Amino acid sequence: MNKQEKNEVIEVLKEKFSQYNNFYVTNTESLTVEQVGKLRRVCFNKQVEMKVAKNTLIRKALESLDSTRYSGMFESLNGVTALLFSENPKEPALIISSFRKDTNGDKPVLKAAFIDGDVFEGDDQLKALTTLKSKNDLIGEIIGLLQSPAKNVISGLNAGSKLAGLIKALEERAN
Repeated sequence: MNKQEKNEVIEVLKEKFSQYNNFYVTNTESLTVEQVGKLRRVCFNKQVEMKVAKNTLIRKALESLDSTRYSGMFESLNGVTALLFSENPKEPALIISSFRKDTNGDKPVLKAAFIDGDVFEGDDQLKALTTLKSKNDLIGEIIGLLQSPAKNVISGLNAGSKLAGLIKALEERAN
């Protein structure tokens, strides 16, 4: 790979890192060509982009964007590296987990994940990443919590009018 090709790869990576707030760094070293192809298809179907690149080029792309913001990712750049880019922060974790389950293996290994500015290092973080809630899920929960007291007041007022009607009916029956 000559210098021109390396610079092109760095530019492509910079675009991806700028486009997505979430990316995973995985190790796909012991996967067969068939398994890597299957992983790529699963990622494509779930709208997750998978890119394989040299660690030095990934590092240069991250450093040229913001070396302090991405500094937590540099230690994970070793061995064979595949990057998973996604709008949904937990989708790559779900893909990795289900792929492992389908192949009865422990690959791909999660080296690190960058989620909205936070770094999750190590394969032990995979379980936590699969339970992440999306921004829309959290907004929905907050709206539900905010609506709950209003619904209780309204149902209380409706019950109050029914109670008043019942008391009036009892009063009329007594007369």
